[in-house]
Amino acid sequence: MKRLVILAPNWLGDAVMALPAIADVRRQSPGVSITVAARPAVAPLFRLVPEVNDTIVLPGAAAIRDVASWRLPGAELADHPFDTALLFPNSLHSALIAFRAGIGERWGYRGGWRGGLLTRAIRRTRGLHQVEYYQRLVGALGFSNGPREPRVTVPDGARDAAARLLAGGGWDGRVPLLALAPGAAYGGAKRWPPAYFAELADSLAVDGVRCVMIGGPADVATGLEILRSLVRREAMIDLIGQTDLPTLAGVLACSRGLVTNDSGAMHLAAAAGVSVTAVFGPTDDTATRPMGDAHVVLVNPVWCRPCMLRECPIDHRCMRGIKVASVLDAARRTL
Repeated sequence: MKRLVILAPNWLGDAVMALPAIADVRRQSPGVSITVAARPAVAPLFRLVPEVNDTIVLPGAAAIRDVASWRLPGAELADHPFDTALLFPNSLHSALIAFRAGIGERWGYRGGWRGGLLTRAIRRTRGLHQVEYYQRLVGALGFSNGPREPRVTVPDGARDAAARLLAGGGWDGRVPLLALAPGAAYGGAKRWPPAYFAELADSLAVDGVRCVMIGGPADVATGLEILRSLVRREAMIDLIGQTDLPTLAGVLACSRGLVTNDSGAMHLAAAAGVSVTAVFGPTDDTATRPMGDAHVVLVNPVWCRPCMLRECPIDHRCMRGIKVASVLDAARRTL
């Protein structure tokens, strides 16, 4: 193996949780050139990862109406002389990309009717944390597993860009800053109520703490709802939809902690060395909680969780039952 391409998971949180497995490969293959092929929303993450030499941006999903302009799977990698492909996604499509690119060694988990496209197909193991799931794959391929905590390196340029944004929002660099990530890509059921986030920010303002909201364009409506619920509007800096991924990492690095739903920002913050207070509702905290001892995970152990539903069909008790006082107490310990 001289030139390895790793097909990355498609979601930010999953991509972060794959970093320990990538570190396992790098540690035992110091002379190998490692390239990560990833979707546009995720690819910038790997520029924060020292173990990765290069990235290739794969196209996003094409609309059905644009079928005539689709490229054949694998066209993005065919011009690169990779001898080995490591597939973290379990999809048939990821196996087709590696197969059609003519990559001789294709490694990944068996399943999804793709076993015949892989040269080394590893039997899947269920019931693991996602970090362990990816490390189990590379372990079965002969790479010894190391630390389980994902790590990213936030460059000075990202920290400086974040500091300028925060200064524009009124942060002086001295007042304690706590980040809030009120969104979640999977669905509304994963979101702690916006009014609770507002109450949390108002309570922290009494302590002299500024809060900054982070998230993507899809979280703008949630952020506006929080702003409308605030008593102390000056306590909040709103950066939702205003950061690319490196700058988001910079904002997190400037913060003393993060309060978040189960989200990609949760894993990015933990990987950047930021203490996380995470509220989990419909999703399984044993499978996707942030790795490490510096983090607090709060759940309301009702009978219906984890249901894994995008929207709650009843009263959202799993999230509404996590009280602001509990989150406030946990967040204060990170400041």
